[in-house]
Amino acid sequence: MSLFEIRNLSISYHKIKAVKGISLSINEGEIISLIGANGAGKTSILNAISGIIPYSGEISYIGKMLNDFPAHEIVTLGIAHVPEGRGIFGNLTILENLKIAASTQKGKISFDRVFNLFPRLKERQNQLGGTLSGGEQQMLSVGRALMSKPKLLLLDEPSMGLSPVMVDEIFSLIKKINEEGTTILLVEQNASRALQIASHGYVLETGNIVLEGSGQFLLNNPRVKEAYLGS
Repeated sequence: MSLFEIRNLSISYHKIKAVKGISLSINEGEIISLIGANGAGKTSILNAISGIIPYSGEISYIGKMLNDFPAHEIVTLGIAHVPEGRGIFGNLTILENLKIAASTQKGKISFDRVFNLFPRLKERQNQLGGTLSGGEQQMLSVGRALMSKPKLLLLDEPSMGLSPVMVDEIFSLIKKINEEGTTILLVEQNASRALQIASHGYVLETGNIVLEGSGQFLLNNPRVKEAYLGS
């Protein structure tokens, strides 16, 4: 079942066209990976979905057109965005960061899911976000997004700047979050790791989708191997 669709999406910055009429769809329960070089348009696509930047074309989610929804209402519909660079509040504690993210939810706030996924955050819940390691900040950024109970999670470069051990941990957590029922759209420079966990992938070059297929198909594709997998 299609959860989400983009049709003929174009994004421009002044006279520069960053995304050039792309279309893609996401079925419920999938992990979709977007790969491509810096400047290919990957982050712009996530920002358009979240309502952060203007665009032309159509974006629909569970049958609703998102074009006219402001960013804060898109969150309440069930789409959460973990931005590149994490974007946590460094002068607030872990618990305070999570509470702010839960402000879209009615009723009693529960931290159970986040603390079960990230026991380290539970142990350090009164620690300031700015004093956490890079990996812990990424956990907090993902945990904060999960506080809004999203059906669709947008992840922008979750492994950037992390140690190999922490990269392993982050990708294991992405798979676990997906297995628990959250659909994921993943933008990631580490193409090999992104495609290994992807149901389906799209390759972007200068704002165009130039290739798509299952994660396994793209991993074995000679063009993808040469350009993105270092072989």
